[in-house]
Amino acid sequence: MTEISESELLGRVPAALFIGGEWRSSSDNSTLDVTDPSTGDVIKTIASGTPADAKAAMDAASAAFPEWSATPARVRGEILRRAFDLLQERSNEFALLMTLEMGKPLAESRGEVTYGGEFLRWFSEEAVRVHGRYGANPEGTGRMIVSQHPVGPCYLITPWNFPLAMATRKIAPALAAGCTLIIKPAELTPLTTLFFARLLEEAGVPAGVVNVLTTSDSVGVSEPIISDSRLRKLSFTGSTAVGQKLLAQAAGGVLRTSMELGGNAPFVVFDDADLDKAVEGAIAAKFRNIGQACTAANRFIVQRSIAEEFARRVTERVQKFGVGRGTESDVTIGPLIDDRAVAKATRLVDDALERGADLRTGGKAIDRAGTFYEATVLSDVAAGSEILREEIFGPVLAIVPFDTEADAVRIANDTEFGLVSYVFTQDLARGQRMIEKLETGMMGLNVGVVSNAAAPFGGWKMSGLGREGGAEGIHEYLQTKYTLTPNPFS
Repeated sequence: MTEISESELLGRVPAALFIGGEWRSSSDNSTLDVTDPSTGDVIKTIASGTPADAKAAMDAASAAFPEWSATPARVRGEILRRAFDLLQERSNEFALLMTLEMGKPLAESRGEVTYGGEFLRWFSEEAVRVHGRYGANPEGTGRMIVSQHPVGPCYLITPWNFPLAMATRKIAPALAAGCTLIIKPAELTPLTTLFFARLLEEAGVPAGVVNVLTTSDSVGVSEPIISDSRLRKLSFTGSTAVGQKLLAQAAGGVLRTSMELGGNAPFVVFDDADLDKAVEGAIAAKFRNIGQACTAANRFIVQRSIAEEFARRVTERVQKFGVGRGTESDVTIGPLIDDRAVAKATRLVDDALERGADLRTGGKAIDRAGTFYEATVLSDVAAGSEILREEIFGPVLAIVPFDTEADAVRIANDTEFGLVSYVFTQDLARGQRMIEKLETGMMGLNVGVVSNAAAPFGGWKMSGLGREGGAEGIHEYLQTKYTLTPNPFS
């Protein structure tokens, strides 16, 4: 884990597309600039893929599939394990690279390296645990064999907010299952994926199994891949609006799809909660990754009798946050990803204030280089405020008071999204009732962070389809075959 300068690290990151085991320029030599959101400066210029490059990547993934799918599971698992070990050795490099291109504080980037690496380790172990079954049919006339097989070439589209973990969460199960893939990282944060592809190459992933397509033309390069009859799986993490469009496109080829989409997470605090733990959970659930996470708590639904004390305590904590470039020491809040994110936070906060919310701290963009927004706490946010309907994706904590448990459930479920919820209560029976009543695919009961490589990550309603991680994660890349054979004793 040696230290490395920013310029030296950026010099090690490939600037080319990775197709068929080769690093190459785009077909028309077009490029895109990657900027540091804390300064607005261009930190690297890389290849911008075209539809022709997309076809080449599809050709490579399709050609590599027969051999990779036939590779023993133990071999695939050992390659993933080598990738995990290499990532641990280079954790400082990956952490710094994520901070440079995405803006999060170094401490959080180091946490993402740990989290992202766990998908490599977990699925290196799951590769050899793909099971089928064998048994007599009920009539006794034959024997049923149920087996699992890799679904085929996959197209993986990752977001900008967790550049490493979102890549490993998709790549690791695909490789473990025996699938080949094309991955398209977000235009805003493509460098980590390129750097990771080089690591996979070193770990022994064969040519054509993993292909990386960076581009400023997401729609243009995605269309020929999704419409290609050889593609069998589409996995996307991002907004619900984009996910809906991709699902419509995927319908033409009846593709297997995994969609991890938007969230509007409720964070419910009852008056019997341990308030110290609730505040700690709130800080983690809201301000991790500068609030730019689909799992970030969006609506803090706090019982009226403790709402004022809760607001006072979280405000006191938030006012101590350090704001600055993620590479600086003692920084809690880095920049938002771009100007659009700042504009959105500004619009949502202004709307809440116009409707009568109380501004406890923050509430505006910071006048400095980069795209910074103050860590903000709002209390007494009125029903109907846009901030309660839209995913904030920024460092804004909005508090809504409630009176009864029924009110809390109603407010929490009053959204088309259902990714994750958080509940703080010391009443075991109440906690069990909330597990049953809250309409989310995940829940944190007296904890503010739920993500884990060994757990199935995914949502209900318009928050998506399928699961990533856990024992369920590899099955998203497998398809089931049933075979009937004659009774061997007849």
